[in-house]
Amino acid sequence: MKNSIAVLLVLSLVFSCKDSQKTSSYAKKDVSSTKHKGKRLMETSCYSCHSLNAPEESRLAPPMIAIKRRYISKNTSKQDFINDMQSWMKNPTNEKAKMYGAVKRFGLMPKLGYPEETIQLIAEYMFDNELEKPEWFEKHYKEQHRNGMGNGIKNGKGMQGNRIKNDAMNVPYNERGLKYALSTKAVLGKNLIGKIQKEGTLGALKFCNIKAYPLTDSMAIVNNATIKRVSDKPRNPKNSASEIEKGYINIFKEDVKLNKESDPVLVVSDKKVHFYYPIKTNRMCLQCHGTKNSDIKLSTIEELEKLYPKDLATGYHENEVRGIWSITFNK
Repeated sequence: MKNSIAVLLVLSLVFSCKDSQKTSSYAKKDVSSTKHKGKRLMETSCYSCHSLNAPEESRLAPPMIAIKRRYISKNTSKQDFINDMQSWMKNPTNEKAKMYGAVKRFGLMPKLGYPEETIQLIAEYMFDNELEKPEWFEKHYKEQHRNGMGNGIKNGKGMQGNRIKNDAMNVPYNERGLKYALSTKAVLGKNLIGKIQKEGTLGALKFCNIKAYPLTDSMAIVNNATIKRVSDKPRNPKNSASEIEKGYINIFKEDVKLNKESDPVLVVSDKKVHFYYPIKTNRMCLQCHGTKNSDIKLSTIEELEKLYPKDLATGYHENEVRGIWSITFNK
């Protein structure tokens, strides 16, 4: 499948909404979804790497439609497909791989440690629904299968310059917030994974120290929004959560304890919309955010102490809430 699903989690069911000018009250409601929960999880967990619109030179993995086409034949049952996805995600290996061309090009994806519920919902959605396709995909797919290939995306033919266009202003507030979070996550994730591939963990750490803020700010400007990643255990003091934001972090932590997928939260005032959604850890995150001298190597610890003398962002395990997206935009 690829060098990293997404990592880097996780986010588009209809969000909890609350009309209020007081951002000190926590908005958390169960509401009916206008979108399959698996679609939201696929967008948030997978699209950072399995992008619909990434150009050839920066593509990290094949699109999700390619995975569906490769894994599902006329004799494949829904449960067969779910089982295949669960098995692969629990422990990706060369022996299990079905997309040989993708593994050859992108490398074997890391073990990310997503909950079984997340994988099941994504697999169910993929099996039951038509997936979005990049413009180049059908032509590329037919060429591969006409030539007896069909083992995954190879050289990215036709990828350059294709874009799936989204007009964020024409969608509900909840989806707008999600799109802002996802697009920012995708930019950060693409660059971070590229650094890990080329320069290892230390290279990724230096990238975060120098580039994470400017990239986040640039995405905020593009989207005409305020986009922050904040935590109750920040690495950089600039990322410290406010008391209000800590309240939402605690709500999302409770969801994890209940083994429940979190719904994003909206707080709507007269002129502004405030969007909150959890940032969760996966196995890759633990290289810098896990347990010292176990998950985090000594060389990384030394670099962390040099770059972040007030670092609090270690000691995490997989699938824990490390912080939240805190996004504000005009109504």
